[in-house]
Amino acid sequence: MNEPLRLAPRDLWLLALLTLAWGLNWPVMKIGVTELAPMSFRALNMVGGLPLLAFIARIRGVSLRVPPGERGELFLLALTNMVIWVVLSIYALKLLSSGRAAILAYTMPVWAALIGIVLYGEHPSRRLWIGVGAAALGVVLLLGGEIGAIAGRPLGTLLMLLAAAIWGLGTHLMRRRQTRVHILAITFWSLAIGLVVCGGLALAFERDSWTRTPGAGGWGAIVYNAVVVFGFAQLVWFRLVSILPPVMSGLSVMLIPVIGLFSGIVMLGERPGWQDWIALVVVLMAMASVLLPAGRTDATH
Repeated sequence: MNEPLRLAPRDLWLLALLTLAWGLNWPVMKIGVTELAPMSFRALNMVGGLPLLAFIARIRGVSLRVPPGERGELFLLALTNMVIWVVLSIYALKLLSSGRAAILAYTMPVWAALIGIVLYGEHPSRRLWIGVGAAALGVVLLLGGEIGAIAGRPLGTLLMLLAAAIWGLGTHLMRRRQTRVHILAITFWSLAIGLVVCGGLALAFERDSWTRTPGAGGWGAIVYNAVVVFGFAQLVWFRLVSILPPVMSGLSVMLIPVIGLFSGIVMLGERPGWQDWIALVVVLMAMASVLLPAGRTDATH
């Protein structure tokens, strides 16, 4: 059975914008957690994003109501696709550079492939295995000059890898969801649950830091995450996950860590090495395994 690409031209444009938005956000988030405590930063992002999502739902006539029988599933989707991810990744980012964090985060397609095999009995096509292999090689190359620094920050590395694995599980759950609640409503309530968790952690552990007011960079990071990341990119991602199988959706956004790495160079003064340029090529190969039309012989087993 073939694994056809089902992205319309409009979705391809949205994917390109999503890739740019999330890629740029890694150095932006690093600026944010430099000026604010991690959970306080996340909570402020969500406080700004929720009204925007509610406004979008209202003008589009989308109900945010969730039937009682579907609330348990929505809660699980929120935990695996957003809440655990935003908590673990922001703490990891506090310990790692933005480029290293982005690289580790996008081991997600590898985790998604393994979870699909172990939990769901999936057998990805040869073409997708080539894509996963290219993605893994890209990650290894990008990590080439960072191994010493990452080894010195084992907690940050562990947190980011765990976040990536749970995100991989979340893509499977989103793809297989039974609820018919609109993507906007899923995003809104995921963000609302995330706000409760992040706000609670900030209240419990970060109140001492609330005496410091963020500067222009911190406020800019808050606005960017509220509007661009939660108000736009998260919606696009949930739509993409609904259209593509989990491994394909993960590979389709593999350019994000490359953008994160190189935008960190521009914004934070980091320097690329030869591995970074070769990694760019193999990451593009991984994306091509998903986004280029499949041949007739490319079949699942």
